[in-house]
Amino acid sequence: MDLVSANINSVFVWAFGVAFFAILSLRPLAANIGLVDRPNARKRHLGEIPLIGGIAIYFTLLILSQALIPDSQLMKLFMISCSFMVFIGALDDYYDISARVRLVAQLLIASILVVGAGFSLGSVGDLCGLGDIQLHFLAIPITLLSVVTAINAFNMTDGIDGLVGTLGLITFSSLCVLFHWSGNADLFLISAIFVAALAAFLLFNLGGLRRIFGKIFMGDAGSMMIGLSVVWLLVLGTQHQASSFRPVTALWIIAVPLIDMFAVMYRRIKKGKSPLTADRTHLHHIFMRLGLSSKQALCVISAFASVMALIGLAGEYYQVQEYIMMGLFLLVFVTYNYAFLHIWKVSKLFR
Repeated sequence: MDLVSANINSVFVWAFGVAFFAILSLRPLAANIGLVDRPNARKRHLGEIPLIGGIAIYFTLLILSQALIPDSQLMKLFMISCSFMVFIGALDDYYDISARVRLVAQLLIASILVVGAGFSLGSVGDLCGLGDIQLHFLAIPITLLSVVTAINAFNMTDGIDGLVGTLGLITFSSLCVLFHWSGNADLFLISAIFVAALAAFLLFNLGGLRRIFGKIFMGDAGSMMIGLSVVWLLVLGTQHQASSFRPVTALWIIAVPLIDMFAVMYRRIKKGKSPLTADRTHLHHIFMRLGLSSKQALCVISAFASVMALIGLAGEYYQVQEYIMMGLFLLVFVTYNYAFLHIWKVSKLFR
C-alpha cells in the first residue's frame, strides 16, 4: 500500500470513528431534550427515534475539516452556512416549522455562500452544442435557486429508512471519484469525510448497530446539510478554470433526488396543490404502494441512482459531448415523469 492510499484510508477511518462516537454521545441527549421523531399520519415507524444522524455528521465534518483542510475564507463561510443549516433543520425537527419559513431561511443561508464568498454558477457548459453558455447577470439568482433546489431535493428523499443516507453516499462517492481524477485533494477529503460519516450513520439506521445501540434517523438537520454540501461541492468542482468535471455531470450524480423532487412538485401543481405541501407521492411511497417493502424500495431506488451516477462518471471519463449527456438526462426525466403520472398502467406491465 503506498503512502497516498494509506492517508486516504486513515481519513475514512478517522471520519467513521468520529461519527460513530458522536452518534453514541448524542443519542441519550436527543432522548432527554425530546429531539425525536414521533409516529403520525405520514410517519409510520414504531416508537420515538432520535433525530441526531445529521448533527453527528456535522460534528464529524467540523472536527476533521479543521484538522485536514487548509484554512480559507471560503471554507469558513461554508462551515458557517452548514452550522446555520443544521440549526434550522434541528428547529424544524423539534418544532416542525412551516415550509415557507424554512424556504426563507434556506435562501438566507445560501446567500452567505453566494454573496459572501462569490460562489456562483458562471457557466453551465455546452448544453446545446452551440458553445459554452454563460449566465452573466443571472449567475447569482440561478445559483441561489440551485442551492435551495438541492437542499430540498435531498430533504424530500428522507421518507424511508436509509434512503437519504444511501443517496448521499452514492453522490459523495461519485464526487470522490471525480475529485480524485482531477487531483483536487481538498474537495476529495471533504467528500471522503461525508462518505465515512454516512457509512457510520447507516449502520445505526439500517445495519446491525441499531439492534445493539438503538435506531436513529437523519433528521432535517442532516438532509438539508447534505443538500447544501453537495451543491457547494458541485459548484466548486465545475466553475473554476481548473475545474474537476463538467456541469452536466453534476446532474447525473444527483439525478434521483433532483428528478423525484421536480416530478412530485409538477404532480402537486397539476392537482392544484402547493408544491411545498407534504404528501406521500414520492418515488419510495409509490413503490411501497405497488407492494414493495421499504427495504425493497430502498434497493431499487439505490440501484437506479447508482446507474445514473455511473452513466455520469462514464460520460465524464470518456468526455462524451455535453449536449448528448444533457439530451439523455432530459430523456430520462421525461420518461420518469410519464411513467409515474401513469404508474398504475405501467405497473400492470410488470404484474
